[in-house]
Amino acid sequence: MNKKVVLGFSGGLDTTFCVKHLFEDKGYEVHSIIVNTGGFTDDELKRIGAHAYQLGVKTHTEVDAVKGYYDRIIKYLVYGNCLKNNTYPLSVSAERLSQALHIAEHAKHLKADAVAHGSTGAGNDQVRFDMIFHIMIPGVEIITPIRDLKLSREEEISYLKSKGVEMNLPAGQAGF
Repeated sequence: MNKKVVLGFSGGLDTTFCVKHLFEDKGYEVHSIIVNTGGFTDDELKRIGAHAYQLGVKTHTEVDAVKGYYDRIIKYLVYGNCLKNNTYPLSVSAERLSQALHIAEHAKHLKADAVAHGSTGAGNDQVRFDMIFHIMIPGVEIITPIRDLKLSREEEISYLKSKGVEMNLPAGQAGF
């Protein structure tokens, strides 16, 4: 039986690469999850789920975290006018923590051997995901293919093309 990995999945280039790499190259049974903290339409969520299954995931889960994210985090950031450098809302960093908590809970529920995310290593998202995973699911392996392999976007696209996956990415954007 293959080891199970839960992958935080957005459907963009990095997480699309992760599915193919983890499933085809590493032999994992991939269970993708998208944590919707707002901003996705129902049609987008359906397309992302269909994309995940086309890539070969065993299961794809959608978590509607909009209300909980607002009630537990966003409203306090708004009330406190919490900004970085007096301009940048701190909601994105808090969003990653909320997503990581849901991903960790899903990994527990599935009794996964590993958890994965598509962070590149260039920013702080990797720290937020890894920190929550270390706390919430100690002993579960954390896999970060994009960071560990130090891949460029061009290398990811080339790899995916070799696997028959065409990405429709406008310049500078994630998506499929």
